[in-house]
Amino acid sequence: MSDIIKKPEPGRFARAWDSDIAYSFRKSPLAIVAAAVSLLIILAAIFAPWIAPHDPFNPATLNLMDGFTPPMEPNQFTGNTYWLGTDNQGRDVFSTILYGARISLFVGFMAVAFAMVLGITLGLIAGYRGGWIDSLLMRVADVQLTFPSILLALLIFGVARGFIPPAYREAMAIWVLIVAIGLSEWVQYARVVRGATMVEKSKEYVQAARVIGAHPAKILIRHILPNVMGPVLVIATIGLALAIIAEATLSFLGVGVPSTQPSLGTLIRIGQGFLFSGEWWILLFPSLTLLALALSVNLLGDWLRDALNPRLR
Repeated sequence: MSDIIKKPEPGRFARAWDSDIAYSFRKSPLAIVAAAVSLLIILAAIFAPWIAPHDPFNPATLNLMDGFTPPMEPNQFTGNTYWLGTDNQGRDVFSTILYGARISLFVGFMAVAFAMVLGITLGLIAGYRGGWIDSLLMRVADVQLTFPSILLALLIFGVARGFIPPAYREAMAIWVLIVAIGLSEWVQYARVVRGATMVEKSKEYVQAARVIGAHPAKILIRHILPNVMGPVLVIATIGLALAIIAEATLSFLGVGVPSTQPSLGTLIRIGQGFLFSGEWWILLFPSLTLLALALSVNLLGDWLRDALNPRLR
């Protein structure tokens, strides 16, 4: 009898490529375009120091004579040409967008990470322990949901800056903004994780872990947490777009990122002041970048929600 030839097992990449989520992604042109736009903006922001033609935040490289140069037109004084024009200080708009996107993405990712850690932790505790801890945390969440998140972030930002000495306010502004946005968005994670934890804790694998004497923290982290992360990833993807918009809104109102470290929201606020004087490009291009980033991330979140839902497969 001849030996049976065994087929080699597929590698990790091959298994991931053949998964349901990868198949759903390949069959969704909208998800592919959204992922490409998001990845392009993120990579451009990461490699901004190597891509940007100028360093817009280095005063030594600025020339006020280049101010208000229209896109793709030579400046009447210096003859320099810029792809997206310049602002009132002679800064290249394309370079400011790349550097501003770095700050917006950093604030967005860190705010989502902070909200996720806080919301998941409180949701696991509330769903697993129940009782008065669950009631207290959920009542706090219900009260917070009655306030618009942007107003709550504005309140937290103002209170936090009041406790910071004036000499450190500008240096700590970005971290205060991250905490303010994160504290205004943790409720969604907590409520979803709490509901999923209440379902999972009654299943047999959790009961078996209790019988063998596993510590509650180990049960939560090792057994329950991996099974409740699906909805959390969807919320985090959509929450990233909301966090970026929240940062832009606060910066547009003048209470977010300081002017020395302008984000997309700050650039939009600067450009809004020159909209009716004819320098439309100072406002248009940062606005389009923010719109493309937020919309593409939001569309990815919608696709991920449908891809992780077995009823829609």
